[in-house]
Amino acid sequence: MMRRNKWDFWICSGALGLLAVWDAAGWDMALMRSLGDANGFIWRSSTVLTQLHLGSRVMAWLVLAWQGWMAFGPQRLTSGKAGKLKPQRANQRYWFAVTLVCVAAINVIKYSSNTSCPWDLAEFGGAARHVSHWLFWLPDGGPGQCFPSGHSSAAFSFFTLYFVWRGCNATRAKRCVLAVCAFGLAFSLTQIVRGAHYPSHALWTAWLCWTICCVADQWRQRSKGLGAPQLTAGQRLQLKVD
Repeated sequence: MMRRNKWDFWICSGALGLLAVWDAAGWDMALMRSLGDANGFIWRSSTVLTQLHLGSRVMAWLVLAWQGWMAFGPQRLTSGKAGKLKPQRANQRYWFAVTLVCVAAINVIKYSSNTSCPWDLAEFGGAARHVSHWLFWLPDGGPGQCFPSGHSSAAFSFFTLYFVWRGCNATRAKRCVLAVCAFGLAFSLTQIVRGAHYPSHALWTAWLCWTICCVADQWRQRSKGLGAPQLTAGQRLQLKVD
């Protein structure tokens, strides 16, 4: 358990460091300039990408409905090895709630943000100027409400599925996190190519969702006493005597 918690911490810390390097290097604008110009982004109105954008939302709602059904729907009883490889119902309900927290957190930050989307910049045919999202208190002259990527959260919020399964079925947990990363990458690239988001917007969404999950996992362990050292019968007796 402690080793797993350390891995969670180092992943969060390492990813945060890489994000800081990405932002400091200015790679967002460098990449967006390779995709668009003063006339805008050629792929912005692409029928295929637009349909993928809409379809991914539907997919996210379906996965959320499935996760909710697994957490609150009729339970099929299993025993033996199959039963041990299934997460407890309370665990499923907890992580379903955390999924909703991830979605809500990303949207609260997004709709409070002064950062506008790339296609809103004057450089790409809009009216806004580029202002780093680190300077969150400064308006950029555009509509804002673009940081972090809400669309990417349609995939990355389901990092919770990894945490649902990793305590009882490591293989399925790994498959879940790989699937979430793959769909998150696909959802993010769709919007980046269209000029709707910078790469960092998607990366920050992934980091925030993962970090929320790690904090939620720590809180759950502590609330259940899983992080406390297990005492032997002799140690418990000694505490009573003392």
